[in-house]
Amino acid sequence: MNFISTLLSNLNYPTILLLMLLESTVIPVPSELVVAPAAYHAAGGNLNAVLVVLFATIGADLGASINYFVALYVGRPVIYRFANSKWGKMCLLNEEKVQKSERYFDEHGIVATLTGRLIPGIRHLISIPAGLARMNYWKFLLYTTIGAGAWHTILAAMGWYLHSFIPEDELEATIERYNHYIVLAIVGIVALAIVYFVVTKKKKKKEQ
Repeated sequence: MNFISTLLSNLNYPTILLLMLLESTVIPVPSELVVAPAAYHAAGGNLNAVLVVLFATIGADLGASINYFVALYVGRPVIYRFANSKWGKMCLLNEEKVQKSERYFDEHGIVATLTGRLIPGIRHLISIPAGLARMNYWKFLLYTTIGAGAWHTILAAMGWYLHSFIPEDELEATIERYNHYIVLAIVGIVALAIVYFVVTKKKKKKEQ
């Protein structure tokens, strides 16, 4: 993890893209400690906040696409074998986490690709069941972009806001403290989004 620590201490657009690519595969890189600090520095004039969100989202799309195509071509047995392997455990991955992402996808359908990007523990794995289910790639990419873009915008707004009153040496601890409230808010937003999609789907069925 020294490599990741080095990248985190030298945030620029390519490293933001790379770290978010890794976070969207199976490598445990907390997006909160990438996008929010990058936006914090953007508020200080060192980066551009819009480009921070853009590069973070492109990275997430690339990483999610890797997961999608790996799942699409290698199949469920290989995915679960990796999750239970030594390498999988080094990536903080296990069979239970993959099963959880599959259940979420099964329960919420293709919209899970969008809402799942906002849920910790599901976010970086939701592309695996999308690949296993052979979801249309372009629809998958669209939903992933919307979900990842929304999440990164929230993190960037937090980082920008914190710049006005939090010293840099207290930033990480403050982000971790605020993150709890953000997760609660996000869960509420996801719940509302799911209700909206379910109601819309039922309306369409009635009209048909």
